[in-house]
Amino acid sequence: MVIITLQRNKCIGCNYCAEFAPDYFRMSKKDGKSVLLKSQDKKGFHTRKEQNMEALEPCEKASEACPVHIIDVKVT
Repeated sequence: MVIITLQRNKCIGCNYCAEFAPDYFRMSKKDGKSVLLKSQDKKGFHTRKEQNMEALEPCEKASEACPVHIIDVKVT
């Protein structure tokens, strides 16, 4: 299982996550910040648990590209 976490309130709207992992991230038209699709919000941490291991590579690329380091990807 791949667990993806986004600290949305710290997002600066650079768009790298949406470019590298468009199936998992989108940019909000309201405030220009990243949105982790199909995620649960808990105190500003948006988390998505993905059974499909194909999520790992694009989400890791998005995490590495993020200039403010607010995307965390773990494998359990």
